[in-house]
Amino acid sequence: MKIITLTINPALDKSAKVDGLIPDRKLKCHSIQYQPGGGGINISRILKRLEIETICTFTSGGDTGKYLTDLLIKETIQPDIIPVKTWTRENLSVVDTQSNLQYRFGMPGNELSETELDSIKQHLKEIVNREDILVLSGSLTAKMPLDYYAQLIKLFADINVKIVIDTAGSALKEALKEKVFLIKPNQKELAQLAGKEFLHNAEQEAFAMELVASKKAQYVVVSLGARGAFLACIDGVFYKRTPSVKVKSTIGAGDSMVAGLIYAIQNGFPPEKMLKFGVACGVATTMSEGTGLATKENIDCVLELMK
Repeated sequence: MKIITLTINPALDKSAKVDGLIPDRKLKCHSIQYQPGGGGINISRILKRLEIETICTFTSGGDTGKYLTDLLIKETIQPDIIPVKTWTRENLSVVDTQSNLQYRFGMPGNELSETELDSIKQHLKEIVNREDILVLSGSLTAKMPLDYYAQLIKLFADINVKIVIDTAGSALKEALKEKVFLIKPNQKELAQLAGKEFLHNAEQEAFAMELVASKKAQYVVVSLGARGAFLACIDGVFYKRTPSVKVKSTIGAGDSMVAGLIYAIQNGFPPEKMLKFGVACGVATTMSEGTGLATKENIDCVLELMK
């Protein structure tokens, strides 16, 4: 069983610090760091730190795409590149050292041609086999069909591929017209799936279990932010609170949670332990600055705190 992560809209993530964020002034940034970014890429990075190999598949274009690829190679992750014409985007996060507040600037993804969209499908058909885990994570690029993830899921409907999808909005809603293995919405995204602005706790549980009962997803993991998460499956609903740690950055925490869930799935963990490992990986990432993601040491530390 292989784990394939697909990132259609990756990013070269740049982080910096500034000593006071003041408008209309030329601000001197320092502590500059670059990291490879994008949902599936982050999941592959965390799994690598947990000694799990993946096929890290992503679109790549221009010098930014080459630099992102080089950064992955430095982490001993072998990139599985789908070449595209447009340059890979850059994202920026800035921490104001005076307030300790983080500001995140996400750039839109560039448009992909019909030929490039078809090449993604063809590439996946060549590498995904029966019983594999296929992770579809992150946003779609500009002007892509909103049902593109659903189109990908359809390709493997007959060969029992475990589809893990972590996206939002219309892309997630369209994807759930097909059966998937696991989804990880936050509270707002779950409410949007239900066609509402907000869901109370009982309504969240009921709707998550409705998704399970209708077989749209075998596992529904809902992030509750600083309060932890809950998991709904055929065995019921399980909650896990987050331990108290010093939060340095929340970038990649959701992706890290998904990585922890996949690690647990591959190791056959029961639902409660599966949720615990997912939450631990998400919390461990908040302990790293910028886009650094969780270290194995921090994951072990958080798991110890959760005993």
